[in-house]
Amino acid sequence: MWIAYYDESGDDGYPNYSSPLFSLSALYMHYTAWKANYEAVRDLRRKLKTTHGLPVKLEIHTKYLLLNKGPYRTLNLSGEARIAIVDACCDLLAELSAQAINVCIVKPRVKKTDYEVLGTALTYSVQRIENDLKPWDHPEHQFLIITDSGRVGKMRKTTRRVQVFNPIPSKVTGGTYRREIQALIEDPLPKDSKESYFIQLSDVLAYIVYLYAVLQTGVGAFPNRMPAGVDRAKVTEWMDMLKPCLNLSASGKEPYGVVFHPT
Repeated sequence: MWIAYYDESGDDGYPNYSSPLFSLSALYMHYTAWKANYEAVRDLRRKLKTTHGLPVKLEIHTKYLLLNKGPYRTLNLSGEARIAIVDACCDLLAELSAQAINVCIVKPRVKKTDYEVLGTALTYSVQRIENDLKPWDHPEHQFLIITDSGRVGKMRKTTRRVQVFNPIPSKVTGGTYRREIQALIEDPLPKDSKESYFIQLSDVLAYIVYLYAVLQTGVGAFPNRMPAGVDRAKVTEWMDMLKPCLNLSASGKEPYGVVFHPT
């Protein structure tokens, strides 16, 4: 069995929204790799406590960390230190026995007023996890979802739907064909992100992908309080660092496998 941890960056509102982009990241691993992965993350957190004074139990929320907001302000971390923490997380993600799938919704491209941002992103994500875990009917290739409790209700609605009706666009005929999701088990399970290192790492992925999407699509902008060291070159460096864990086949047309929708 596989475990998929989810987190997002940006809001999922549409047609009214506060962020023009929405990125959803899934970090998934085989259950036999979970213990070693957990110990690797725990070791990193202890190291970050020693090198930067980042409390082991303090949740890593990448956007707030980089912008020096919330609890991070009292730590008096320099911009260079905050960037170094994200660097360390990227290095760790590249070394874990895990894969990541990232989906980004570009809201200004959406034409339908009833477009479901989170539902669409999750559908594309779940489809690609299942594609990666072929054959779908093998017990070892089934997976479950763990996510922050705030989005469980919406995600439950989507995951139940794709297990009974999941039309796929055909690249051959131009129409659609049905292939319901087979490998997903259980409804998405809630867990407080403060209590999950892996949800926090999904947050790292989601926010870096959000910044990458700003550069790739020209939609939105970096926040004003972003450290000077976070620019196009740095975001590209982060994406390159993450490449060993990225499922590059999730999008054949994209160098980092990021699924952008609509195209």
